[in-house]
Amino acid sequence: MNEFDWTQLLDYALMGMLLAVGIAIVRLRNLFAAVMLMGVYSLLSAAWFVALDAVDVAFTEAAVGAGISTVLMLAAMLLTAREAEPVKAIRHWAALIVVSVAGAALFYAVGDMPVYGDPNSPANSYVGMDYITSTPNEIAIPNVVTAVLASYRGFDTFGETVVIFAAGLGVMLLLGLNPRKKTGDEK
Repeated sequence: MNEFDWTQLLDYALMGMLLAVGIAIVRLRNLFAAVMLMGVYSLLSAAWFVALDAVDVAFTEAAVGAGISTVLMLAAMLLTAREAEPVKAIRHWAALIVVSVAGAALFYAVGDMPVYGDPNSPANSYVGMDYITSTPNEIAIPNVVTAVLASYRGFDTFGETVVIFAAGLGVMLLLGLNPRKKTGDEK
């Protein structure tokens, strides 16, 4: 007799919460509430990645999706209106068609994916196994994920760091951190 996998229940609960938050984001007209719910959506995604044993992806989603992106959108919101203008119904239907087609394509592709945790899947057979066997001899870093991010894919990590730095710099420019402007009333 097969035992019930309780982690699937957690996966379904997180997917349900993601769907509910996504629908709420689409329905809202208040941009501040929409930006905050997008941060919640990113945090739920990060929690789901943790449940799928992808902690490094979860950390990136929490830092970039919930952190940097939320701050960037809040800063951009300072330069625009707080309420979205009404949109014609035809645009909603067009967006629904695009999302439905993309979702159907994703569900169609699920059938070609390997079984979760399959040791013979391509992700666990070729490059992944090379990293696991080579890391102790080549780099001597005990954590394979750290070795991959900091050494094997060091240029990727450097590029991602540059993108985050540029986003932070953009936020500072949007906020206008000019000290003379703040003290202009004193003269």
